[in-house]
Amino acid sequence: MKPNEIALVVFDLAGTLLDFGCQAPVGAFVEAFRQRGVTVSLREARGPMGLHKKDHIRAMLRMDAVAEKWKAATQRDWTETDVEALYGLVTPMQVAAAKVHGDLVPQALDCFHSMKAMNLKIAVSTGYFREAAEICFEALERQGFTPDFRIGADEVPAGRPAPWMIFRCMEALNVYPPTAVVKVGDTVVDVHDGLNAGVWSLAVVDSSSEMGLSEAEFTTVTPEDRLVRRSVIRSRFTTSGAHAVLDDLSSLPSTILDINRGAFTPS
Repeated sequence: MKPNEIALVVFDLAGTLLDFGCQAPVGAFVEAFRQRGVTVSLREARGPMGLHKKDHIRAMLRMDAVAEKWKAATQRDWTETDVEALYGLVTPMQVAAAKVHGDLVPQALDCFHSMKAMNLKIAVSTGYFREAAEICFEALERQGFTPDFRIGADEVPAGRPAPWMIFRCMEALNVYPPTAVVKVGDTVVDVHDGLNAGVWSLAVVDSSSEMGLSEAEFTTVTPEDRLVRRSVIRSRFTTSGAHAVLDDLSSLPSTILDINRGAFTPS
C-alpha cells in the first residue's frame, strides 16, 4: 500500500480496547451449547471471534468437530432454527458478561490521548449486537475513551469480514481514501475486515482473543512462554495479511507516524 497521511483509526472493541483476552463472548457460547447438550471447547468457541454473534454461531456449527458433537447430542444435523435458538440463549448471557468485562486494556487510554494529540479521528466497531455493544460503548466513555463515531454489526447489511462498518466510519467522519485509515483488531476476522476495506490492517497480540488470557492470567506467564505465545499469534496474523502486528497498543502511535513518514515496513 502507498502511504497516505493517516486521518482515522477504527478500533475493534472486545480484546482490543477493553475486556483483555476477550473473555465476555466466549463463555456465553460455551454455555449456550452446553444447554443444548453439546460440549464445545474454548478453542472452538473462540475460533470465529470477530464475527457478528449470530454468524459466529453458524461458523461454530460448520466446524466438523462441533457438527459431529451436535449430531451425536441431537440425532440430527443443525438448522437455522437451532441458530436462532442458540442466539436467543447467547444474547442475555453476553449482555450480562459485557457488564462485568468492561475494563479498558492497560494501554488504551494513553494510546487514545496520543492519537487525539495527533489530530486523528477515532471510531470503534464491534461484532456485538446492539444491546451488548451499547454497554461496552458506555464503559469506554465512562473511562475516558470517547470515540468520534461508533457502530455495531446490527447497523450494517453484514458484519465482518465484510467492510461495511469501516466504510460507515469513513463516511460518518468524512475520511478517504482507504489508505488514510488504519483498522486495529485482535482477531483474524478483524484483519480480513481491514483488508477487504482496503485500509491499513493492524492486529494486537497480548490482549487478543487469539491469546485468550485475562489480564491477571497474562501477568503470570513467564517471559519465555510469553515470547512463544506471541510468536505463534504473530505468525497467525501475518499469514492472514496483517500489515503490522503489535504486542499492545503502546506502539500504535509510533506505527502511525512511521506510515505517515513513509518509513513503515510491513510485518
